[in-house]
Amino acid sequence: MYDGGCAAVTACDLCIYLAREKGVEVLYPYHADNLNKTDYLAFSAVMKQYLHPCWQGIDTLERYISGIAAYWHHAGMGALRADGLPGAVSWEKAAAQIKEQIDNKILVPFLLLYHKNSMFKDLQWHWFNLAGYKEFEDEFYVKAVTYGEFHWLNLRELWNTGYRRKGGIIRIFP
Repeated sequence: MYDGGCAAVTACDLCIYLAREKGVEVLYPYHADNLNKTDYLAFSAVMKQYLHPCWQGIDTLERYISGIAAYWHHAGMGALRADGLPGAVSWEKAAAQIKEQIDNKILVPFLLLYHKNSMFKDLQWHWFNLAGYKEFEDEFYVKAVTYGEFHWLNLRELWNTGYRRKGGIIRIFP
């Protein structure tokens, strides 16, 4: 990931997760229930062929979808579908989509481009997965997984970047 492959890493994790949770074993050519570093690195090298960053990285939802769809087709799962929910929609709509995906045991790839809140500086221009959520009265928190760690983040704050170009989320339809 430190080599500019955060989109590929989220795609690798997503495919492993779908292999484990949904039984779509062809998405991960190794043993999804027995992960190891050697296999993961080999898999990430394959995925980078489909989600290889250019000089600006994988900076659009469409580019990510095109790359992961190409890998799915290569793996024999061309029936899988994905679409993007851009950062221009309301955070409430994003929360509803995230909730639906996670309730269906599907990770949610998230692209954060710019953000005015310095709390999110380590997540700028970065892809990461959302793997959980918690709801409180008027608040919605997401479990963001990246750099081998997870963080609980307020989705309203994360989503409202203060910039016109925002990123967004990917929805998967198995």
